Amino acid sequence: QVQLVESGGGLVQAGGSLRLSCAGSGRTFSRYSMGWFRQAPGKEREFVAAISWTGGSTYYTTSVDGRFTISRDNAKNTTYLQMNSLKPEDTAVYYCASMLLPYIVSRLAGQYYYWGQGTQVTVSS
Repeated sequence: QVQLVESGGGLVQAGGSLRLSCAGSGRTFSRYSMGWFRQAPGKEREFVAAISWTGGSTYYTTSVDGRFTISRDNAKNTTYLQMNSLKPEDTAVYYCASMLLPYIVSRLAGQYYYWGQGTQVTVSS
């Protein structure tokens, strides 16, 4: 059974930082790209960042590029999202996800099959 468990969310003031973690189990995660998505109240889930199966390639949505960093430790089956210079508009539930197919990477939520339960990030102004 594949499981993804996020942690690290919380309440932070604008300009602050948080580090999200996503611990995986139940599959060989080193074969699969990982992504972070977020969903704010009343909005659709949106792509935030993705990282290839080796960690050699990373992708970001424009609004977080330069502020967020995605990384992974395949030995620990864990993916991270370091979030700096947080803004109130970053407030959302953040989800990590694992691709359905190995050895490809995508920004599209529909190509991710396994999802975590989400962790709340709230940025106050």
